Amino acid sequence: MTVTEQRHAVTSIERLREIINQPKPDSAVMRKQLDTLDAHCRAFIAKAPFLLLSTSGASGRCDVSPRGDGPGFVLAPDERTLVIPDRPGNRRLDSFQNIIENPHAGLIFMVPNVDETLRVNGRARLSDDPDLLARMPMGGKNPSLGIVIEVEEIYFHCARAFKRARLWEPDSWIDRTELPTLGQILHDQLNPEDTSVADYDSWLDESNKKLY
Repeated sequence: MTVTEQRHAVTSIERLREIINQPKPDSAVMRKQLDTLDAHCRAFIAKAPFLLLSTSGASGRCDVSPRGDGPGFVLAPDERTLVIPDRPGNRRLDSFQNIIENPHAGLIFMVPNVDETLRVNGRARLSDDPDLLARMPMGGKNPSLGIVIEVEEIYFHCARAFKRARLWEPDSWIDRTELPTLGQILHDQLNPEDTSVADYDSWLDESNKKLY
């Protein structure tokens, strides 16, 4: 960090509030925060095929992981609980290890063609309860693990970020060829002597077919 950057670092809550002009506690922006799932939250979750899971380990190191499946893949057994099924993926333990070390977690639910999102903060734990997992089958298979979230805060987030990004507008999407394939990226980053770009692409194509 340069001297100039240090001089302009915002390090106090008071200065932050001056810059952002934080809404008053009785404003709708602050009062919309709930501690239980209402009908609107449940309806949004039932339509959501995708979410982002944020966790942090004992050291404070953060991680954000995408989770996706058919709409409504997240179970909401009661007004304070959510359960995210773990489907086959890269088998990295980043999120799971963080949850064991530090239960605090955050979620952002997204629904295609809807610019608003649903944010959830709460306490997470991992479960391999067979009865619970049996409630979330997909592709003829139960998940191997469930991420149970005890809801502490839940609220809808406004549409402005998505409108600025034009995320759901097809005419704003790039041509896929404008970025390299993941196989090309892995080849460039790992620099293997005996594996080609085509090998990586083929392996990834086959792996992506094994969704359940």
